[in-house]
Amino acid sequence: LTLQSDSADRAVRLAALDQRTQGCTSCRLSQSRTQIVFGAGNPETDLVFVGEGPGRDEDLKGEPFVGRAGQLLDKIIAAMGRRRSDVYICNVVKCRPPENRTPLPDESAACNPFLAEQLAILAPRAIVALGKCAAQVLLATDEPISRMRGRFFAYRDVPVMPTYHPAYLLRNPAAKRPVWEDMQKVMQLLSGSSSNG
Repeated sequence: LTLQSDSADRAVRLAALDQRTQGCTSCRLSQSRTQIVFGAGNPETDLVFVGEGPGRDEDLKGEPFVGRAGQLLDKIIAAMGRRRSDVYICNVVKCRPPENRTPLPDESAACNPFLAEQLAILAPRAIVALGKCAAQVLLATDEPISRMRGRFFAYRDVPVMPTYHPAYLLRNPAAKRPVWEDMQKVMQLLSGSSSNG
């Protein structure tokens, strides 16, 4: 019974947070967005993927990772033995940066309270940081992604695995192998902690 009320509670709290983000004008990205892309997936998941920001497709649809990079992310999730609906996907910024550029530090900072609260509600057992921007924002570092990937770091005691962004994999297919190695470590962590706990 407690599990059910907890999960319902998470869904309700996420919906309330989503409502609070809707009219946000904290940074310049609000001026050019079509809509806010809050996040999507299973509120009870043990695994959250955090990307950089919405692109054109996401801005139009209001859902994260629905373009080509999203299709590749779906394949990665499927290779992990899960469905998109089993995990939760969100971004560092909730509005599309113009021309899909990387969010500027003040834009990430303006959105950070929303992301922090989102992750606090979800309370996952692992986070995958997709790409340099997500990894650097979550871990408050300027370390390059090439040096961070493949190792676990901590975000408020939650293990974070930085890895390459699916959009990067579309341009550099050779990077798919290291990403798969990273995901295997995440799977190992989640299967290990579920059998022990």
